[in-house]
Amino acid sequence: MTVIKQEDLIQSVADALQYISYYHPKDFIDAVHEAYQKEESKAAKDAMAQILINSRMCAMGKRPICQDTGIVTVFLTIGMDVKFEGDMSVEDMANEGVRRAYTHPDNVLRASVLADPDGKRANTKDNTPAVIHMKLVPGNTVDVHVAAKGGGSEAKSKFAMLNPSDSVVDWVLEQIPKMGAGWCPPGMLGIGIGGTAEKAMQIAKEALLDPIDIHELQARGASNRSEELRLELFEKVNKLGIGAQGLGGLTTVLDVKVADYPTHAANKPVAIIPNCAATRHTHFVLDGSGPAQLEVPKLEDWPEISWEVGDNVRRVNLDTVTPEDVKDWQPGETILLSGKMLTGRDAAHKRMVDMIAKGEELPVDLKGRFIYYVGPVDPVREEVVGPAGPTTATRMDKFTRTVLEKTGLLGMIGKAERGPMAIEAIKDNEAVYLMAVGGAAYLVSQAIKGAKVVGFEDLGMEAIYEFELEDMPVTVAVDSKGESVHQTGPQEWYQRINAESVG
Repeated sequence: MTVIKQEDLIQSVADALQYISYYHPKDFIDAVHEAYQKEESKAAKDAMAQILINSRMCAMGKRPICQDTGIVTVFLTIGMDVKFEGDMSVEDMANEGVRRAYTHPDNVLRASVLADPDGKRANTKDNTPAVIHMKLVPGNTVDVHVAAKGGGSEAKSKFAMLNPSDSVVDWVLEQIPKMGAGWCPPGMLGIGIGGTAEKAMQIAKEALLDPIDIHELQARGASNRSEELRLELFEKVNKLGIGAQGLGGLTTVLDVKVADYPTHAANKPVAIIPNCAATRHTHFVLDGSGPAQLEVPKLEDWPEISWEVGDNVRRVNLDTVTPEDVKDWQPGETILLSGKMLTGRDAAHKRMVDMIAKGEELPVDLKGRFIYYVGPVDPVREEVVGPAGPTTATRMDKFTRTVLEKTGLLGMIGKAERGPMAIEAIKDNEAVYLMAVGGAAYLVSQAIKGAKVVGFEDLGMEAIYEFELEDMPVTVAVDSKGESVHQTGPQEWYQRINAESVG
């Protein structure tokens, strides 16, 4: 009989969550670096450079890779010869570990979990509760996988109950373009096939815990149907040309994982869960000897990547930019922003639109200003703001026309593509949408030299801030004429890749 002390599980979960907030798995770093080296699309290569540089900075500074520090999932495989010593349930122990991790004073993690999800949506303040899966097996250890999943990638999960004769490959290839870039490629896809609806989703997520090993599989060849699907989907998804951050390029996925489970004769449940460029998971085993000891990576594990913007980069002062100026900005162009920028995401936009409808005055004048879709991590030590990467812009699409037309807002900054409704509003108002790289939150935060709340303080991380910037890198994603690089880039690279493969 192995005795596991309550405190050992709590502390191990807390340590693991801190660890994965700033350390990428080495297999992920190696895979992104390999994709970076072979990438031919300049925009995609630049995005991967920022991801790699950000990752190294986070490892050195022990600050979050992404401002969205995720909702926690814990998989516990408990040996039947284990006894827990303590007065808490196993779920309560895991949640206490989450609570400690997210409120750690040296590296505060953003609490994103909201209770009453279709009502008050009140933040629980400590990111609890986690989603916890447990199973009992023969043995005398506790095997634990801890993951923190960002909302942007989780939102792109897909599920279908296919007919038994339907093609899984065809369905997946139909879904991937619909997912857009909000899941922050390059990343991994977890595919779950079989069981019931909830089982397919669970095994898809569990599959993402496995290391990136697609090249080893390519070398030895498939030995079962799941491995055949992995190889086929890896090749065909990358041939779609979506590329890093959806900008078009050679690498969209670094690996595809497929897990299956026996299912009913009338069903073929299939789930897709993507993992983003801020992939966060680790594994440890408790054997009664104390809390888990997680191996600290070596700095040599990260490649030395430099990101050069070039001499022809456009530098823009947000304090003096005019509507006439933005008409010259070209799709795909890199811009360095300096000056004062506002922030605001879902809750702030909804409140502003409600106030506009009631004829109420907004707390800030948006005329001629730029707004950044972000919910930053709280600062620690000498920081003016914590990691502050972009959130998925499409969630603001339904507010865009009202805000542009009623306030005179000139530009928006976010992650991934805009939908047709927002693009039309941008075009009609001769505004612009700029893209910051998802998965490079700490790098972005280094360009923020000052921060203060200027509206809706009660919204916490969703309040309206004013940031003082110095050379924040962004890409023109939708120009004032309505041209979107998230449409033109993947189309161009799809044609290139498939022309080469035919040739």
